[in-house]
Amino acid sequence: IAVCVVVSLLMICSDCTGYPFPTAPPVDPFAKIRVDDCGKTKGCFRYGKPGCNAETCDYFLSYRRIGADVEFELSADTDGWVAVGFSSDKKMGGDDVMACVHDDNGRVRIQHFYNVGQWAKEIQRNPARDEEGVFENNRVTCRFKRPVYVPREETIVDLHLSWYYLFAWGPAIQGSITRHDIDSPPVSERVVSIYKYEDIFMPSAAYQTFSSPFCLLLIVALTFYLLMGTP
Repeated sequence: IAVCVVVSLLMICSDCTGYPFPTAPPVDPFAKIRVDDCGKTKGCFRYGKPGCNAETCDYFLSYRRIGADVEFELSADTDGWVAVGFSSDKKMGGDDVMACVHDDNGRVRIQHFYNVGQWAKEIQRNPARDEEGVFENNRVTCRFKRPVYVPREETIVDLHLSWYYLFAWGPAIQGSITRHDIDSPPVSERVVSIYKYEDIFMPSAAYQTFSSPFCLLLIVALTFYLLMGTP
């Protein structure tokens, strides 16, 4: 009888060629970061070439309030990791850090760190949710939410308070972050409030050379010297 049942099942399946078996629902592609909302419905920081966007800046960050959460979007020109730190000063050390890390399997994971001096220690308690990330065109890009208010804890700050934002990115080895790409990563000029949306651009080192007052004064002096000639 058992043999007959098996044969019958095989005959039924042989007639099922082309039957649409259930498949997993498609994964939504990562929605591109909109920069035309910067300064309007979300706050943004851009570091790099003047006029750059989330796909061309050396580093990009946006934030916006959604109910009891803050949504962050990060992107950087790296194949390793991109992060934002929340600090009471402009220096690394004692900071709450959220990082998006590209691992060896091609995934982008959101991790929580706490800066102990110059060293980032991963914290198992991760406030991130609704996480998504992608690695494309040699860029790590991610999006996640975390609560505005959290119980008092040293490694997780309350975002309703204002903090200096530390911006960093760099390589990763087997999914573990290593030292950031530049010696002095950019920092917000002043403390950032999640209740105020601004679009702030910070030129990278390559575009700062001729923008400082000292350099402009030097250029004017040299031009005057060349036009007047030597005595």
